[in-house]
Amino acid sequence: MKKFLLFLIPVFFLLAASCTATKVTRIDPLTQTDLSGYWNDTDVRIVCEALINDCLAAPRVNQTISAMGNKIPIVLVGKFSNDSSEHIDTSIITSMMEAAIFNSGKLDFVAGGSTREIIRAERQDQQSFASEETAASLANETGADFMLFGSVRTIIDRAGNQTVRTYFVSAELTNVETNTRIWMGQNSEIKKIVVRPRNQL
Repeated sequence: MKKFLLFLIPVFFLLAASCTATKVTRIDPLTQTDLSGYWNDTDVRIVCEALINDCLAAPRVNQTISAMGNKIPIVLVGKFSNDSSEHIDTSIITSMMEAAIFNSGKLDFVAGGSTREIIRAERQDQQSFASEETAASLANETGADFMLFGSVRTIIDRAGNQTVRTYFVSAELTNVETNTRIWMGQNSEIKKIVVRPRNQL
């Protein structure tokens, strides 16, 4: 009996470990996943692609680009504010917008926000520590012609154990010198019905 118990103890621990072990499954990055019903990677991809495509196809944007001749307009991607009811990392929206703008070939962009501050600090350091021949010049930045910024908002409709979450992502492209808006877009494609068990309300 004692030997049998000694045999059962490791078996018990093995079974317990197998029940609590973390399981990881790799999936295609483009696979749509909705676990909680909140904003996720699929949503940000859909919204950013739609807004940038709309911006680049807008007649006023194309007229402005044409009027600038051979110069590629420079865009500064500003802040996308989170005015929704949940935590949304809007820096992901910003970086995806920058990549889409750059890859379009129609517009170029300059660094803004914390990236710009880091670069400016490095340039200032070079004035003291780098050789005169290799130090980057001060006051020689490329100024932006336009600024792109926007916001994320949500409308939540709840009844019983059902919730409808609708996301409104707006963006606008504004002339830095004149404050003239040359494009405004809004995307409300992301709408989800979330049904939770009543014991989790």
